Amino acid sequence: MEEVLSKKSILIVSEYFYPEEFKINEVALEWMKRGYSVDVLTTVPTYPESKVYNGYENKFYQKETYRGINIYRVKAVTGYKTSFAKKLLKYFSFMFFATFVALKIAKRYNYIFGFDVGALTAMFPAILVKKLYKKRVVLWILDIWPDSVYAYGFKKTKLLSSLLDGFVAFIYNNSSALAVSSQGFKKKIKPYLKEEKEILYAPNWADELDEGYKPFSFSQDDKVHFTFAGNIGTVQNLDNVIKAFGKLDATVCQKAQLNIIGDGSYLETLKQLVEQGRISNVVFWGRKPRKEIQKYFQASDFLIVSLIDKPIFSLTVPAKVQTYIAAKKPILAILEGDAAKIVEENQLGYCASPDNILEIKKIFEKAIKNSDSQKNEFVKNCKYLTETIFFKKNIINDLLKLTVGVKS
Repeated sequence: MEEVLSKKSILIVSEYFYPEEFKINEVALEWMKRGYSVDVLTTVPTYPESKVYNGYENKFYQKETYRGINIYRVKAVTGYKTSFAKKLLKYFSFMFFATFVALKIAKRYNYIFGFDVGALTAMFPAILVKKLYKKRVVLWILDIWPDSVYAYGFKKTKLLSSLLDGFVAFIYNNSSALAVSSQGFKKKIKPYLKEEKEILYAPNWADELDEGYKPFSFSQDDKVHFTFAGNIGTVQNLDNVIKAFGKLDATVCQKAQLNIIGDGSYLETLKQLVEQGRISNVVFWGRKPRKEIQKYFQASDFLIVSLIDKPIFSLTVPAKVQTYIAAKKPILAILEGDAAKIVEENQLGYCASPDNILEIKKIFEKAIKNSDSQKNEFVKNCKYLTETIFFKKNIINDLLKLTVGVKS
């Protein structure tokens, strides 16, 4: 019979971990600093290109060490970026392979922490450990099921709805406690719970931005620069953003430039939209290293966050919102719900409905005419939020207390 590693040992179950760039990396390292033994059960790294990282083999099982953390990796599905079937297979592969490893190693840990940033199926190994070994299991929910399943194109049938609702209820009810990245997630989770359960609000914090880079130069002439940075897919709603920008009067458009930084499945479609519509001053810069992104933010006047109008996304606060706030730049929020409320209520920039081209156009015009004093007010409000609600150490500390069952 395996012995527990220590009275302060935590196993993190996550489909993603270092060298993939997710918040869970910072959580694990910070908990280590606070005296806990932390290990991770994850996959071979493939995100976001859906191919195995250089230096890794896609084995069924392997173990490595990263800064004192034991990482147990299982085989990953590749090619999911362009294949619906492989994306579906990805949902279940980690659930299947990680369950076998969890049954072997999880008994030795005091606590289990699940990082649910994608498919909820990835949390099944953690829940099974709780049922079999009576461990405390806490899940940090950053993507809400079943809503996100339907938002990404799965047709809502009676059979699928019944299966998903049953699975979601099983996962949530068998956790010890939950943390959510958005306040709106609470009202989605509670109907699945048979009894009251602690639900902690633990928002994403900003990526750490390297201030050492000199600001990038988007153009030689003086323009108001709008920048979107991140994954470029259908849900980012960038087609409507580009269409609205293209409707600006020629004299107004000459004063501005729309910069799109990133890569993704919808990039070529957007390039065709710009070309066919003969929309000027839209520049695609490709994917840039995350560690260098601050120099592009510093060269921008406004940063754009945008999502399509689906119920799930009205509850979602994309991590880039906090990163934009930490960059201390005004924000154009082209979405509905919780993220728009953060921008609007804290006076961080301007908001528009994602399906309203005219409304998006108007906030572009308003931003282009913005005074320096108004921009400075937005910046001051960003700074305040970064130092309070979205302060990283406080959030990680709250997650740790929840994981080990310590009351705040």
